[in-house]
Amino acid sequence: MQPPALPPIVALGDDGPAPESYRPPADRILAGDPVQTVSNRFASADGRFNCGVWTCQPGKWRVIFSENEFCQWLEGVVLVTGDDGQQRRFQAGDAFVMPAGFTGTWEVLEPARKYYAVYE
Repeated sequence: MQPPALPPIVALGDDGPAPESYRPPADRILAGDPVQTVSNRFASADGRFNCGVWTCQPGKWRVIFSENEFCQWLEGVVLVTGDDGQQRRFQAGDAFVMPAGFTGTWEVLEPARKYYAVYE
């Protein structure tokens, strides 16, 4: 008797679906033209967990996180500023978590690319 088949392992660096392009809502853009792409590589059966690859061109916009997001920064630089005034700068090689409930701004200073894992 064969053991049950396991779900396939998803490697984020492998080729995936074509990225979808979008921008933040116009009323949240504060500077530049932060065109973004997302290529979701995995979604849980209940839709609450997703991960993939995200890119963004330079720009600054307001963010309101309703989900927890793990980020592994691959390229570029981002400056994250909370509404409380605290700032953090992240660049290639950095990993961080954006907690649900965070509000503030993201400013992409150089074209950026990251792996993300989101739990809603």
